[in-house]
Amino acid sequence: MLDYLWLIPALPFAGFIILAIIGARMPRPVAATIGAGSVGISALVALSIAAAFITAPPHGHVYTQLLWEWISVGGFKPDIALTIDALSLVMVLVIAGVGFMIHLYSTESMAGEKEGYSRFFAYMNLFVGSMLTLVLADNLLLLYLGWEGVGLCSYLLIGFWYKDPANGRAAMKAFIVTRVGDASMAVGLFILYHNLGTLQIHEVLVRAALQWPSGLPLAIAAAALLLGGAVGKSAQLPLQTWLPDAMAGPTPVSALIHAATMVTAGVYLIARTHVLFTLAPQVQLAVAVIGAATLLLAGISALTQWDIKRALAYSTMSQIGYMFLALGVGAWSAAIFHFMVHAFFKALLFLSAGVVIDALHHERDMFKMGGLRLQLPFAFWCFLIGSASLSALPLITAGFYSKDLILWETLTSASGSPWLWAAGLAGALLTSIYAFRMVFLIFYGKPHSDAPRQRADHSGLRIRIPLITLAVLSLIGGFVQLPETLGNLPLFSEFITTTLPATASISNTFSEGTMQYLSGSISLFGVFIAYIFFLYNPLYARNFVEKPFGYALHCFLYGGWNFDRLYDALFVRPFVLAARANKRDVIDLLYRLIALLHIVSNHLLSAAQSGLVRRYAFGIAIGAIIIIGMVVLR
Repeated sequence: MLDYLWLIPALPFAGFIILAIIGARMPRPVAATIGAGSVGISALVALSIAAAFITAPPHGHVYTQLLWEWISVGGFKPDIALTIDALSLVMVLVIAGVGFMIHLYSTESMAGEKEGYSRFFAYMNLFVGSMLTLVLADNLLLLYLGWEGVGLCSYLLIGFWYKDPANGRAAMKAFIVTRVGDASMAVGLFILYHNLGTLQIHEVLVRAALQWPSGLPLAIAAAALLLGGAVGKSAQLPLQTWLPDAMAGPTPVSALIHAATMVTAGVYLIARTHVLFTLAPQVQLAVAVIGAATLLLAGISALTQWDIKRALAYSTMSQIGYMFLALGVGAWSAAIFHFMVHAFFKALLFLSAGVVIDALHHERDMFKMGGLRLQLPFAFWCFLIGSASLSALPLITAGFYSKDLILWETLTSASGSPWLWAAGLAGALLTSIYAFRMVFLIFYGKPHSDAPRQRADHSGLRIRIPLITLAVLSLIGGFVQLPETLGNLPLFSEFITTTLPATASISNTFSEGTMQYLSGSISLFGVFIAYIFFLYNPLYARNFVEKPFGYALHCFLYGGWNFDRLYDALFVRPFVLAARANKRDVIDLLYRLIALLHIVSNHLLSAAQSGLVRRYAFGIAIGAIIIIGMVVLR
């Protein structure tokens, strides 16, 4: 079965090609079947390969499939080759599985789209195919091809409704900001190849471990440049500004970007090249610090958002911050575990939000909602389950087990720190506050607007099946990694450590049971705070915001801590001013001067050619006199 590994990315690509060429002439049901069906079959193939991989001896082996030779220039010979191991298998199952759920949902939610229906599925298929290529790539060059592919697709899908200039600007912003990180990653790949002589991932890691001592400046530079790429793709500080604006696209696009594809690419890159980061402890610490700072900044910003999709976008930044925090302390399996669980509940939240938005005729302002749990009971329960898992409510949600593991590893690992742990706990409190703020504003209280509403939830099976599946996974998905105090079922970590090393732990006065009690209590306390300020007496929050200081603080946090203004002042405006000053192109001035010199010379020489014989004779005579005079005088 492993010989069919190539089918996993090939099927979505095939769907893209068909839809791109003849999709516009197809009936809508056929286009939807090809779009969703190709990803669904890819998910089935992935499940079959997972079964074959897990049962094939030896457990935890690595399988590589060479498809063809790509480039052969001197000693540079990267191949089109795919590799499956424990890490890439988990990523593939999530990408293909959750991707199919989002595609199935899209076949109904996008049915009202007047134009671009087949184009939408073509872009979505290319997105999934590019991400599958990224995680299955055997070498860093092929990985980079998939990396750029998801960047292109994010631009196409964020700007899907391109007739609205705001959507075009959001797409361009995402493309440009992530290009900064991509350029950093490209330079890192040059350094790796120049010094290690290969881009094959396994060989890069082996040679780096053998040739580079820990703390070598070259290792630090390579890891830092790869981190730049990861920060851009995963919307972490300081390249996080593109993600909230990426909500301009359709809701299924937001779900795919946030849950299964693009923003998790940076997490995968760091986990895949973990050896380079262990050789650069300063950079690995930077990963943890960036993650901790991002989860706090994004969590606080989420508390001020009125747009339901922007609130979820900041939530994604915060949760990816948890994954970076885990990677930074060497808790590789904890980071990937949270990636998997996050994919379940974040896709559930976005798709549930899509049901609400469609029921309110594209209204996204949470303060114009309220009281929807009776009108949209199905969406309410799905959103509630997703919010509970996001908040890591103890015992009953998958998010509790994955986030608790990160907090435990952050405190007890050899690279951990009480300060990083405290940041993680503070982030847990913020998460439960903003998650249930959304629940209370949208589904409880009285309606806050006269916007037209559906009287009942008329979602069909193609919407209900993905939501039910994701809701179940958001509840039970954490049971593959139970802590020691709750049964000790570390199936996930044992599987992942066949590819990634286990975390080195140190003794600690805290017991794991105490940690679970503390983190669970903080999550519940956050729900209580959200209840007090956004349901029991919303005047508390409203009165604070209406004060001058509160209003200024609210605007500052709502704008994402004004990073956009900062970057506009530091980079955008100086660049625009320089472009205006250089509108005649200073660099071309040299070439224009050379051209002018030739033109003047041409005019001078042309003046000597008058066509009058007497002038030529006069010139010859004058010349002869001058020459004779020179000879005589000499």
